[in-house]
Amino acid sequence: MVDVGRKPVTLREARASGRLAMSGAAFRALRGRSLAKGDALALARAAGIAAAKRTSEWIPLCHVIPLDQVAIEIAFEPRRRAVRVEATARARWTTGVEMEALVAVAAALLTLYDMTKAIDRAQVLGPVRLEEKSGGRSGLYRRRSSSGGAAARGRRTR
Repeated sequence: MVDVGRKPVTLREARASGRLAMSGAAFRALRGRSLAKGDALALARAAGIAAAKRTSEWIPLCHVIPLDQVAIEIAFEPRRRAVRVEATARARWTTGVEMEALVAVAAALLTLYDMTKAIDRAQVLGPVRLEEKSGGRSGLYRRRSSSGGAAARGRRTR
């Protein structure tokens, strides 16, 4: 692990997002809250928060970070037959929370897949990506475009 012991404690925040595209039947069942396994949206939020808190157990060499907040937002995208998950992680610490936000999104999306896979096993998860981060020596990062690809490569500003 990288030694972050001499770095100053600052407010760190990161926001990540991802999508799960699915069949019309799976989308309707999820949106209508009629899945046999129960309330998928509540479980996805809980899974995302729990995963963010345990990121250092998922990702080798990640530091254990005392999180101040993890928020999970889930939105339906009817034209895409997709669900968009966005996670924000915040901490006052010596290292960033990008991985916590990304892990939260991945876990929430995987939970939604698990809850709807009986209807549609061909769902597509992704992209999962960092949208924004602030705090620390590297300053602000904000993704330039939401379209993906080379145009979506972010920039750092100080």
